[in-house]
Amino acid sequence: MTITASADGSALGNPGPAGWAWYIDDNTWGAGGWPHGTNNMGELKAVLELFRATAHVDDDLHILCDSQYVINTITKWMPGWKRKGWRKGDGKPVMNLDLIKEIDDAIVGRRYRFEWVKGHVGHTLNEAADARARGAAEAYSRGRAADTGPGYPGAGAGAAGSGSAAASSAAPTSGAAPAAPPAPAQTLF
Repeated sequence: MTITASADGSALGNPGPAGWAWYIDDNTWGAGGWPHGTNNMGELKAVLELFRATAHVDDDLHILCDSQYVINTITKWMPGWKRKGWRKGDGKPVMNLDLIKEIDDAIVGRRYRFEWVKGHVGHTLNEAADARARGAAEAYSRGRAADTGPGYPGAGAGAAGSGSAAASSAAPTSGAAPAAPPAPAQTLF
């Protein structure tokens, strides 16, 4: 079986109050955010939390994403960055490294593919994820916790999007970290 989901991020002011969301349908979605972050952080976190929420199932993931940055990070750039000690081709540290390394861990053994969709043009799944990510960013701009959504069935209480605001509100940190050992290659179906 294939799970088709959209993942999106939002940041008011970019940087500013930030949100993320993944969306499958009205009964299966997750969201969260931080008081201060960037759109790219939200986009990455949405994909990370989708992988985490579905970690207990052996289904392929078809991820709709309007961020070329996220798609290229995961499918093209990450292996080279790892070989270079998490540095880019120009020698500078990789931005959003903490989230990227968490994604790198979360995708091990998973079957997935990304499909780029143009944002803000009425794509049903993308618009639903965008609305939830924006709602999370707006909640944080007002000093309130975001609606984390119902989550994915069977994901457990610790998974973001399972009703636990604490699971999704911790802001990622940034900066370079030591190189990690190579992980198995990604599997695209």
